Amino acid sequence: MLKILIEKELKAILLSPKFVVTFSVCSLLILLSVFVGIQEYKAAVAQYDAVNQLAEQELREQTSLMGLSTRVHRQPDPMQIFVSGVHYDIGRLSAIHPFLALKLTNSVYSDDPIFAAFRFIDFSFIVQIVLSLFAILFTYDAISGERESGMLKLNFSNAVPRARYVITKFVGAWLGLVVPLLIPILMGLLLIVISGVPLTTEHWAKILLLLAAALLFFTFFVALGLLVSALTRHSSVSFLVSLVLWVFLVLIVPRAAVMAAGQVVQVPSIAEIESQQDGFAKALWQSHSDDLTVRWRQREAEMAGLSREERAAYRDEHLWEWMEEEDAARKGTQSAINEHSLKLQEELRNRKAGQERLAFSLSRISPVSALQLAAMNAAGTNIDLKSRYEDAMQNYRAQFIDYREKKQEDSGGHGGLRIEFNTDTGFKFDLGRDKGTLNLSDMPKFDPPKYPMSVAVESTTVDLGLLALYTLLTFAGAFAAFLRYDLR
Repeated sequence: MLKILIEKELKAILLSPKFVVTFSVCSLLILLSVFVGIQEYKAAVAQYDAVNQLAEQELREQTSLMGLSTRVHRQPDPMQIFVSGVHYDIGRLSAIHPFLALKLTNSVYSDDPIFAAFRFIDFSFIVQIVLSLFAILFTYDAISGERESGMLKLNFSNAVPRARYVITKFVGAWLGLVVPLLIPILMGLLLIVISGVPLTTEHWAKILLLLAAALLFFTFFVALGLLVSALTRHSSVSFLVSLVLWVFLVLIVPRAAVMAAGQVVQVPSIAEIESQQDGFAKALWQSHSDDLTVRWRQREAEMAGLSREERAAYRDEHLWEWMEEEDAARKGTQSAINEHSLKLQEELRNRKAGQERLAFSLSRISPVSALQLAAMNAAGTNIDLKSRYEDAMQNYRAQFIDYREKKQEDSGGHGGLRIEFNTDTGFKFDLGRDKGTLNLSDMPKFDPPKYPMSVAVESTTVDLGLLALYTLLTFAGAFAAFLRYDLR
Protein backbone atom coordinates (compact mmCIF):
# COMPACT_ATOMS: atom_id res chain seq x y z
CA MET A 1 0.00 0.00 0.00
CA LEU A 2 2.78 2.45 0.89
CA LYS A 3 4.51 1.80 -2.44
CA ILE A 4 1.29 2.39 -4.35
CA LEU A 5 0.63 5.67 -2.57
CA ILE A 6 4.18 6.91 -3.20
CA GLU A 7 3.93 5.98 -6.90
CA LYS A 8 0.64 7.86 -7.09
CA GLU A 9 2.20 10.95 -5.54
CA LEU A 10 5.21 10.75 -7.87
CA LYS A 11 3.00 10.47 -10.97
CA ALA A 12 0.92 13.42 -9.79
CA ILE A 13 4.05 15.56 -9.50
CA LEU A 14 5.96 14.39 -12.56
CA LEU A 15 2.97 14.56 -14.91
CA SER A 16 1.78 17.97 -13.76
CA PRO A 17 2.37 20.90 -16.18
CA LYS A 18 4.00 23.01 -13.46
CA PHE A 19 6.70 20.36 -12.97
CA VAL A 20 7.92 20.77 -16.55
CA VAL A 21 8.13 24.53 -16.09
CA THR A 22 9.81 24.45 -12.68
CA PHE A 23 12.25 21.72 -13.68
CA SER A 24 13.23 23.63 -16.83
CA VAL A 25 13.70 26.88 -14.93
CA CYS A 26 15.75 25.24 -12.16
CA SER A 27 17.92 23.34 -14.64
CA LEU A 28 18.57 26.47 -16.67
CA LEU A 29 19.42 28.55 -13.60
CA ILE A 30 21.72 25.93 -12.08
CA LEU A 31 23.65 25.36 -15.31
CA LEU A 32 23.78 29.09 -16.05
CA SER A 33 25.05 29.90 -12.55
CA VAL A 34 27.76 27.24 -12.82
CA PHE A 35 28.80 28.45 -16.28
CA VAL A 36 28.98 32.09 -15.17
CA GLY A 37 30.81 31.06 -11.99
CA ILE A 38 33.41 29.17 -14.04
CA GLN A 39 33.99 32.19 -16.27
CA GLU A 40 34.29 34.50 -13.27
CA TYR A 41 36.71 32.12 -11.58
CA LYS A 42 38.91 31.83 -14.68
CA ALA A 43 38.91 35.62 -15.09
CA ALA A 44 39.87 36.00 -11.41
CA VAL A 45 42.73 33.49 -11.83
CA ALA A 46 44.00 35.31 -14.93
CA GLN A 47 43.85 38.63 -13.09
CA TYR A 48 45.55 37.11 -10.04
CA ASP A 49 48.43 35.82 -12.18
CA ALA A 50 48.74 39.13 -14.04
CA VAL A 51 48.87 41.32 -10.92
CA ASN A 52 51.37 38.97 -9.27
CA GLN A 53 53.62 39.18 -12.32
CA LEU A 54 53.30 42.98 -12.27
CA ALA A 55 54.18 43.07 -8.56
CA GLU A 56 57.25 40.89 -9.20
CA GLN A 57 58.26 43.15 -12.07
CA GLU A 58 57.97 46.23 -9.85
CA LEU A 59 60.14 44.52 -7.23
CA ARG A 60 62.79 43.73 -9.83
CA GLU A 61 62.85 47.42 -10.75
CA GLN A 62 63.36 48.63 -7.16
CA THR A 63 66.61 50.55 -6.72
CA SER A 64 66.39 51.65 -3.07
CA LEU A 65 65.63 49.75 0.10
CA MET A 66 64.16 52.89 1.66
CA GLY A 67 61.27 52.82 -0.82
CA LEU A 68 60.86 49.05 -0.88
CA SER A 69 57.23 47.92 -0.79
CA THR A 70 55.02 45.33 -2.43
CA ARG A 71 51.41 44.18 -2.79
CA VAL A 72 49.70 40.90 -1.99
CA HIS A 73 46.48 39.62 -3.50
CA ARG A 74 43.72 37.25 -2.47
CA GLN A 75 43.88 33.93 -4.25
CA PRO A 76 40.72 32.81 -6.12
CA ASP A 77 39.05 29.65 -4.80
CA PRO A 78 36.98 27.26 -6.96
CA MET A 79 34.33 27.13 -4.21
CA GLN A 80 33.32 30.70 -5.11
CA ILE A 81 31.62 29.16 -8.16
CA PHE A 82 28.99 27.63 -5.88
CA VAL A 83 28.85 30.11 -3.01
CA SER A 84 30.14 33.62 -3.62
CA GLY A 85 29.52 34.67 0.00
CA VAL A 86 31.58 37.79 0.74
CA HIS A 87 34.11 37.00 -1.99
CA TYR A 88 33.01 39.86 -4.23
CA ASP A 89 32.43 42.30 -1.35
CA ILE A 90 35.84 42.42 0.31
CA GLY A 91 39.01 43.83 -1.22
CA ARG A 92 41.31 41.79 -3.42
CA LEU A 93 44.69 43.30 -2.56
CA SER A 94 46.62 45.23 0.05
CA ALA A 95 49.84 47.23 -0.02
CA ILE A 96 52.62 45.87 2.18
CA HIS A 97 54.56 48.89 3.39
CA PRO A 98 56.30 49.70 6.69
CA PHE A 99 54.58 53.10 6.94
CA LEU A 100 51.10 52.22 5.66
CA ALA A 101 48.38 50.34 7.53
CA LEU A 102 47.28 47.10 5.95
CA LYS A 103 43.89 47.36 4.21
CA LEU A 104 42.16 45.16 1.64
CA THR A 105 40.99 47.30 -1.28
CA ASN A 106 39.63 47.01 -4.82
CA SER A 107 36.71 44.65 -4.38
CA VAL A 108 34.81 43.48 -7.45
CA TYR A 109 31.80 45.53 -6.42
CA SER A 110 33.88 48.68 -5.91
CA ASP A 111 35.48 48.28 -9.35
CA ASP A 112 32.22 47.30 -11.10
CA PRO A 113 29.29 48.77 -9.12
CA ILE A 114 26.74 47.36 -11.58
CA PHE A 115 27.32 43.90 -10.09
CA ALA A 116 26.66 45.29 -6.61
CA ALA A 117 23.26 46.53 -7.80
CA PHE A 118 22.06 43.12 -8.97
CA ARG A 119 24.55 40.74 -7.31
CA PHE A 120 25.72 37.40 -8.71
CA ILE A 121 23.50 34.34 -8.99
CA ASP A 122 25.14 31.28 -7.49
CA PHE A 123 23.98 27.85 -6.38
CA SER A 124 23.22 28.94 -2.81
CA PHE A 125 21.01 31.78 -4.11
CA ILE A 126 19.07 29.38 -6.34
CA VAL A 127 18.47 27.01 -3.44
CA GLN A 128 17.43 29.78 -1.05
CA ILE A 129 15.09 31.66 -3.36
CA VAL A 130 14.03 29.51 -6.29
CA LEU A 131 13.99 25.96 -4.95
CA SER A 132 12.38 26.89 -1.65
CA LEU A 133 9.59 28.69 -3.51
CA PHE A 134 9.11 25.74 -5.85
CA ALA A 135 8.97 23.33 -2.88
CA ILE A 136 6.08 25.34 -1.44
CA LEU A 137 4.43 25.54 -4.87
CA PHE A 138 4.24 21.73 -5.05
CA THR A 139 3.14 21.06 -1.45
CA TYR A 140 0.85 23.90 -0.38
CA ASP A 141 -2.22 21.99 -1.63
CA ALA A 142 -1.02 18.47 -0.85
CA ILE A 143 -3.84 17.97 1.67
CA SER A 144 -6.18 20.96 1.45
CA GLY A 145 -6.31 20.67 -2.33
CA GLU A 146 -7.25 17.00 -2.17
CA ARG A 147 -9.94 17.80 0.39
CA GLU A 148 -11.47 20.35 -1.98
CA SER A 149 -11.41 17.95 -4.91
CA GLY A 150 -12.88 15.10 -2.85
CA MET A 151 -9.83 12.92 -3.46
CA LEU A 152 -8.91 12.92 0.21
CA LYS A 153 -12.26 11.48 1.29
CA LEU A 154 -12.06 8.92 -1.53
CA ASN A 155 -8.60 7.78 -0.48
CA PHE A 156 -9.72 7.25 3.10
CA SER A 157 -12.73 5.24 2.02
CA ASN A 158 -10.13 2.49 1.92
CA ALA A 159 -8.32 1.23 5.00
CA VAL A 160 -5.44 3.75 4.82
CA PRO A 161 -3.88 4.80 8.14
CA ARG A 162 -3.48 8.55 8.46
CA ALA A 163 0.12 8.24 9.61
CA ARG A 164 1.01 6.24 6.51
CA TYR A 165 -0.80 8.67 4.26
CA VAL A 166 1.00 11.79 5.50
CA ILE A 167 4.38 10.01 5.32
CA THR A 168 3.53 9.01 1.75
CA LYS A 169 2.73 12.61 0.87
CA PHE A 170 6.04 13.78 2.30
CA VAL A 171 8.21 11.05 0.74
CA GLY A 172 6.46 11.26 -2.62
CA ALA A 173 6.85 15.05 -2.85
CA TRP A 174 10.45 14.82 -1.72
CA LEU A 175 11.41 12.17 -4.26
CA GLY A 176 9.44 13.83 -7.04
CA LEU A 177 11.30 17.11 -6.54
CA VAL A 178 14.76 16.15 -5.33
CA VAL A 179 15.65 13.28 -7.67
CA PRO A 180 15.00 15.22 -10.92
CA LEU A 181 16.96 18.22 -9.59
CA LEU A 182 20.02 15.99 -9.17
CA ILE A 183 20.29 15.87 -12.97
CA PRO A 184 21.19 19.57 -13.53
CA ILE A 185 23.38 19.52 -10.42
CA LEU A 186 25.40 16.57 -11.76
CA MET A 187 25.54 18.24 -15.18
CA GLY A 188 26.89 21.39 -13.52
CA LEU A 189 29.61 19.40 -11.74
CA LEU A 190 30.48 17.70 -15.02
CA LEU A 191 30.75 21.10 -16.68
CA ILE A 192 33.22 22.19 -13.99
CA VAL A 193 35.36 19.09 -14.56
CA ILE A 194 35.31 19.57 -18.35
CA SER A 195 36.25 23.23 -17.95
CA GLY A 196 39.44 22.23 -16.15
CA VAL A 197 38.71 23.95 -12.84
CA PRO A 198 41.22 22.48 -10.35
CA LEU A 199 39.17 20.67 -7.69
CA THR A 200 41.01 18.81 -4.96
CA THR A 201 39.65 16.05 -2.76
CA GLU A 202 38.85 18.67 -0.11
CA HIS A 203 36.91 20.70 -2.67
CA TRP A 204 34.75 17.68 -3.53
CA ALA A 205 34.17 17.02 0.16
CA LYS A 206 33.09 20.64 0.65
CA ILE A 207 30.73 20.34 -2.33
CA LEU A 208 29.12 17.28 -0.75
CA LEU A 209 28.78 19.21 2.51
CA LEU A 210 27.14 22.06 0.61
CA LEU A 211 24.73 19.67 -1.13
CA ALA A 212 23.82 18.12 2.23
CA ALA A 213 22.92 21.57 3.60
CA ALA A 214 20.88 22.37 0.47
CA LEU A 215 19.07 19.05 0.76
CA LEU A 216 18.12 19.66 4.38
CA PHE A 217 16.92 23.16 3.52
CA PHE A 218 14.81 21.94 0.62
CA THR A 219 13.35 19.18 2.80
CA PHE A 220 12.32 21.78 5.38
CA PHE A 221 10.25 23.69 2.83
CA VAL A 222 8.62 20.48 1.60
CA ALA A 223 7.62 19.80 5.21
CA LEU A 224 6.53 23.42 5.69
CA GLY A 225 4.20 23.27 2.69
CA LEU A 226 2.76 20.04 4.02
CA LEU A 227 2.28 21.57 7.48
CA VAL A 228 0.42 24.62 6.16
CA SER A 229 -1.72 22.41 3.95
CA ALA A 230 -2.62 20.24 6.97
CA LEU A 231 -3.60 23.33 8.99
CA THR A 232 -5.93 24.84 6.37
CA ARG A 233 -9.05 23.65 4.61
CA HIS A 234 -8.78 25.62 1.38
CA SER A 235 -5.85 25.57 -1.05
CA SER A 236 -6.12 29.32 -1.69
CA VAL A 237 -5.68 30.02 2.02
CA SER A 238 -2.85 27.50 2.18
CA PHE A 239 -1.04 29.19 -0.71
CA LEU A 240 -1.42 32.64 0.86
CA VAL A 241 -0.16 31.50 4.26
CA SER A 242 2.75 29.60 2.67
CA LEU A 243 3.75 32.65 0.64
CA VAL A 244 3.63 34.93 3.70
CA LEU A 245 5.77 32.48 5.65
CA TRP A 246 8.22 32.26 2.74
CA VAL A 247 8.57 36.05 2.58
CA PHE A 248 9.01 36.24 6.35
CA LEU A 249 11.62 33.48 6.57
CA VAL A 250 13.54 34.28 3.37
CA LEU A 251 13.42 38.05 3.06
CA ILE A 252 12.58 39.58 6.44
CA VAL A 253 14.15 37.61 9.30
CA PRO A 254 17.79 37.62 8.07
CA ARG A 255 17.78 41.36 7.37
CA ALA A 256 15.85 42.25 10.51
CA ALA A 257 18.35 40.26 12.60
CA VAL A 258 21.27 42.21 11.17
CA MET A 259 19.50 45.54 11.74
CA ALA A 260 18.66 44.60 15.32
CA ALA A 261 22.24 43.53 16.04
CA GLY A 262 23.48 46.81 14.57
CA GLN A 263 21.33 48.75 17.00
CA VAL A 264 22.25 46.68 20.06
CA VAL A 265 26.01 46.45 19.44
CA GLN A 266 27.43 49.73 18.16
CA VAL A 267 30.54 49.45 15.99
CA PRO A 268 32.60 52.48 14.91
CA SER A 269 32.89 53.02 11.18
CA ILE A 270 36.05 52.39 9.19
CA ALA A 271 36.31 56.15 8.60
CA GLU A 272 36.38 56.78 12.36
CA ILE A 273 39.10 54.17 12.89
CA GLU A 274 41.20 55.54 10.04
CA SER A 275 40.77 59.06 11.39
CA GLN A 276 42.07 57.94 14.79
CA GLN A 277 44.98 56.14 13.13
CA ASP A 278 45.91 59.16 11.02
CA GLY A 279 45.61 61.57 13.93
CA PHE A 280 47.79 59.41 16.17
CA ALA A 281 50.39 58.89 13.41
CA LYS A 282 50.59 62.61 12.56
CA ALA A 283 50.99 63.55 16.22
CA LEU A 284 53.75 60.98 16.74
CA TRP A 285 55.63 61.92 13.57
CA GLN A 286 55.40 65.59 14.48
CA SER A 287 56.82 64.78 17.92
CA HIS A 288 59.52 62.71 16.24
CA SER A 289 60.36 65.60 13.91
CA ASP A 290 60.51 68.09 16.80
CA ASP A 291 62.79 65.79 18.78
CA LEU A 292 64.97 65.31 15.70
CA THR A 293 65.32 69.06 15.29
CA VAL A 294 66.27 69.47 18.93
CA ARG A 295 68.88 66.71 18.74
CA TRP A 296 70.53 68.16 15.62
CA ARG A 297 70.55 71.64 17.10
CA GLN A 298 72.30 70.22 20.16
CA ARG A 299 74.86 68.51 17.94
CA GLU A 300 75.45 71.71 16.03
CA ALA A 301 75.89 73.54 19.34
CA GLU A 302 78.54 71.01 20.37
CA MET A 303 80.50 71.95 17.25
CA ALA A 304 79.99 75.70 17.64
CA GLY A 305 83.58 76.49 18.73
CA LEU A 306 85.29 74.27 16.15
CA SER A 307 86.90 75.27 12.90
CA ARG A 308 85.53 74.11 9.58
CA GLU A 309 87.99 71.24 9.32
CA GLU A 310 87.38 70.23 12.94
CA ARG A 311 83.62 70.33 12.40
CA ALA A 312 83.93 68.06 9.37
CA ALA A 313 86.15 65.64 11.28
CA TYR A 314 83.81 65.66 14.28
CA ARG A 315 80.79 65.08 12.05
CA ASP A 316 82.49 62.20 10.21
CA GLU A 317 83.47 60.63 13.54
CA HIS A 318 79.97 60.76 15.02
CA LEU A 319 77.79 60.53 11.90
CA TRP A 320 77.32 56.78 12.13
CA GLU A 321 76.37 57.03 15.80
CA TRP A 322 73.93 59.82 15.03
CA MET A 323 72.33 57.90 12.19
CA GLU A 324 71.95 54.83 14.40
CA GLU A 325 70.28 57.04 16.98
CA GLU A 326 67.93 58.55 14.39
CA ASP A 327 67.19 55.14 12.93
CA ALA A 328 66.28 53.79 16.38
CA ALA A 329 64.03 56.81 17.01
CA ARG A 330 62.33 56.37 13.64
CA LYS A 331 61.80 52.66 14.23
CA GLY A 332 60.44 53.36 17.70
CA THR A 333 57.97 55.88 16.31
CA GLN A 334 56.85 53.56 13.55
CA SER A 335 56.57 50.67 15.98
CA ALA A 336 54.35 52.76 18.28
CA ILE A 337 52.17 53.73 15.32
CA ASN A 338 51.90 50.10 14.19
CA GLU A 339 51.01 48.93 17.69
CA HIS A 340 48.35 51.60 18.03
CA SER A 341 46.93 50.71 14.61
CA LEU A 342 46.82 47.01 15.47
CA LYS A 343 45.14 47.79 18.79
CA LEU A 344 42.45 49.85 17.06
CA GLN A 345 41.94 47.13 14.45
CA GLU A 346 41.73 44.47 17.14
CA GLU A 347 39.15 46.47 19.09
CA LEU A 348 37.17 47.03 15.90
CA ARG A 349 37.33 43.35 15.03
CA ASN A 350 36.20 42.32 18.53
CA ARG A 351 33.21 44.66 18.41
CA LYS A 352 32.36 43.47 14.91
CA ALA A 353 32.66 39.87 16.04
CA GLY A 354 30.21 40.54 18.87
CA GLN A 355 27.81 42.21 16.49
CA GLU A 356 28.13 39.35 14.00
CA ARG A 357 27.53 36.69 16.67
CA LEU A 358 24.37 38.44 17.79
CA ALA A 359 23.16 38.97 14.21
CA PHE A 360 23.80 35.34 13.26
CA SER A 361 22.18 34.02 16.43
CA LEU A 362 19.03 36.07 15.81
CA SER A 363 18.93 35.28 12.09
CA ARG A 364 19.18 31.54 12.70
CA ILE A 365 15.52 31.67 13.68
CA SER A 366 15.09 31.36 9.92
CA PRO A 367 16.34 28.21 8.14
CA VAL A 368 17.39 30.50 5.29
CA SER A 369 20.07 32.08 7.45
CA ALA A 370 21.15 28.66 8.68
CA LEU A 371 21.57 27.53 5.07
CA GLN A 372 23.41 30.69 4.03
CA LEU A 373 25.82 30.44 6.95
CA ALA A 374 26.32 26.70 6.41
CA ALA A 375 26.95 27.23 2.68
CA MET A 376 29.47 30.04 3.25
CA ASN A 377 31.22 28.10 6.00
CA ALA A 378 31.41 24.99 3.83
CA ALA A 379 32.80 26.94 0.86
CA GLY A 380 35.15 29.12 2.91
CA THR A 381 33.59 32.33 1.54
CA ASN A 382 32.17 33.23 4.94
CA ILE A 383 32.57 36.52 6.74
CA ASP A 384 35.83 35.28 8.29
CA LEU A 385 37.46 35.31 4.83
CA LYS A 386 38.47 38.94 5.32
CA SER A 387 40.00 38.39 8.76
CA ARG A 388 41.81 35.24 7.60
CA TYR A 389 43.53 37.18 4.85
CA GLU A 390 44.18 40.19 7.05
CA ASP A 391 45.86 37.99 9.65
CA ALA A 392 47.96 36.26 7.00
CA MET A 393 48.88 39.62 5.47
CA GLN A 394 49.79 41.05 8.88
CA ASN A 395 52.14 38.11 9.47
CA TYR A 396 53.63 38.60 6.03
CA ARG A 397 54.00 42.34 6.64
CA ALA A 398 56.03 41.59 9.78
CA GLN A 399 58.23 39.20 7.78
CA PHE A 400 58.59 41.78 5.02
CA ILE A 401 59.61 44.55 7.45
CA ASP A 402 62.16 42.27 9.14
CA TYR A 403 63.55 41.33 5.75
CA ARG A 404 63.75 44.98 4.70
CA GLU A 405 65.51 46.00 7.91
CA LYS A 406 68.01 43.16 7.57
CA LYS A 407 68.71 44.14 3.98
CA GLN A 408 69.28 47.72 5.09
CA GLU A 409 71.76 46.59 7.75
CA ASP A 410 73.59 44.40 5.24
CA SER A 411 73.77 47.31 2.78
CA GLY A 412 75.24 49.76 5.24
CA GLY A 413 72.73 50.21 7.97
CA HIS A 414 70.25 52.63 6.39
CA GLY A 415 69.92 51.70 2.75
CA GLY A 416 72.14 54.61 1.75
CA LEU A 417 70.24 57.27 3.72
CA ARG A 418 72.25 60.39 4.57
CA ILE A 419 71.07 63.27 6.77
CA GLU A 420 72.67 66.68 6.85
CA PHE A 421 71.62 69.61 9.05
CA ASN A 422 72.25 73.27 8.51
CA THR A 423 71.03 76.01 10.86
CA ASP A 424 69.98 78.09 7.87
CA THR A 425 68.51 75.52 5.48
CA GLY A 426 67.44 72.85 7.99
CA PHE A 427 67.57 69.14 7.17
CA LYS A 428 68.66 67.65 3.90
CA PHE A 429 67.85 63.97 3.22
CA ASP A 430 69.72 62.02 0.59
CA LEU A 431 68.24 58.60 -0.24
CA GLY A 432 71.42 57.62 -2.02
CA ARG A 433 69.66 55.36 -4.53
CA ASP A 434 71.76 52.44 -5.63
CA LYS A 435 72.88 52.18 -9.20
CA GLY A 436 71.05 49.25 -10.72
CA THR A 437 68.37 47.09 -9.15
CA LEU A 438 68.24 45.26 -5.86
CA ASN A 439 68.71 41.55 -5.38
CA LEU A 440 65.44 40.45 -3.80
CA SER A 441 65.55 36.79 -4.74
CA ASP A 442 65.51 35.78 -1.06
CA MET A 443 62.52 37.95 -0.16
CA PRO A 444 59.78 35.94 1.64
CA LYS A 445 56.69 35.06 -0.37
CA PHE A 446 53.11 35.52 0.78
CA ASP A 447 51.41 32.26 1.68
CA PRO A 448 47.59 32.46 1.30
CA PRO A 449 45.67 31.21 4.34
CA LYS A 450 44.33 27.67 4.21
CA TYR A 451 40.76 26.62 4.90
CA PRO A 452 40.89 22.89 5.64
CA MET A 453 37.93 20.53 5.51
CA SER A 454 38.06 20.01 9.28
CA VAL A 455 37.33 23.71 9.83
CA ALA A 456 34.53 23.63 7.26
CA VAL A 457 32.86 20.68 9.00
CA GLU A 458 33.24 22.20 12.45
CA SER A 459 31.82 25.57 11.40
CA THR A 460 28.80 24.05 9.63
CA THR A 461 27.80 21.61 12.36
CA VAL A 462 25.52 24.02 14.24
CA ASP A 463 23.67 25.20 11.14
CA LEU A 464 23.26 21.69 9.74
CA GLY A 465 21.92 20.61 13.12
CA LEU A 466 19.46 23.52 13.12
CA LEU A 467 18.26 22.68 9.61
CA ALA A 468 17.70 19.07 10.64
CA LEU A 469 15.88 20.18 13.81
CA TYR A 470 13.64 22.63 11.92
CA THR A 471 12.79 19.92 9.39
CA LEU A 472 11.93 17.36 12.06
CA LEU A 473 9.80 19.82 14.03
CA THR A 474 7.96 20.99 10.92
CA PHE A 475 7.25 17.46 9.74
CA ALA A 476 6.17 16.47 13.26
CA GLY A 477 3.78 19.42 13.23
CA ALA A 478 2.39 18.36 9.86
CA PHE A 479 2.05 14.78 11.10
CA ALA A 480 0.20 15.84 14.26
CA ALA A 481 -2.03 18.30 12.37
CA PHE A 482 -3.09 15.70 9.82
CA LEU A 483 -3.97 13.17 12.52
CA ARG A 484 -6.69 15.63 13.64
CA TYR A 485 -7.58 16.88 10.15
CA ASP A 486 -11.27 16.97 9.23
CA LEU A 487 -11.59 14.93 6.04
CA ARG A 488 -15.05 16.28 5.20
